Amino acid sequence: MEENERYSRQTMLPQLGPEGQRRLLGARVLIVGVGGLGSAVATYLAGAGVGHIGLADHDVVSISNLQRQTLYSEAQTGMPKAIAAAGRLAAINSGIRLEPLCEGFTEANAPGLTERFDLVMDCCDNFATRYLIDDACAAAGRRWVHGALSEFSGEVTVFNPAVGYCYSRLYPDRDYLCGLPQRVKGVIGAVAGYIGCLQACEAIKLIAGFGKPLEGRLLTVDCLEMTTQTINY
Repeated sequence: MEENERYSRQTMLPQLGPEGQRRLLGARVLIVGVGGLGSAVATYLAGAGVGHIGLADHDVVSISNLQRQTLYSEAQTGMPKAIAAAGRLAAINSGIRLEPLCEGFTEANAPGLTERFDLVMDCCDNFATRYLIDDACAAAGRRWVHGALSEFSGEVTVFNPAVGYCYSRLYPDRDYLCGLPQRVKGVIGAVAGYIGCLQACEAIKLIAGFGKPLEGRLLTVDCLEMTTQTINY
């Protein structure tokens, strides 16, 4: 009964309904990166009742994270993000399984992790990890939801290797992009939340089986000018 009440505001939607909720509860989703994007993605997928959520992040909470990474508190500074996130999400929904993966998503564990989960959420902040996700999902035949940020803007798409939609097709310059020096860039916290919420919405659609996912379409958002564009690829 409690479960019915918890999810009633989404199961009353005919596009989702009880069957869609059963699919969510049975789903296994891996979130790579529990930072600005991952905080929003994890919060809304936990709230929606995704039954098993993996939280892959090797980083620890720092004071500069709190401007946009809403899963964390000042008291958690220095704590592994994956563990801190799991604790916060368990307080939101105690009926789901939360799996902290403090080693992050690496070349060593990528194949095994991707095989264990149904869907991968790209919430990382570097090209090398995105190409690693692309390779692992192609090998495992898994779809994945990509999100990225830059100052006031962001992008979201769904890659499906089964039909040829992959990151390397959209961004073929792998060596160049992975060779770029990493530097800290500014970003508005709300932009991270906005893009992360779009990613979570795509994941719920994919799992529950309704709507038109962003497969083969890149949605770009400019929050400075408040414009959006969808590009087919």
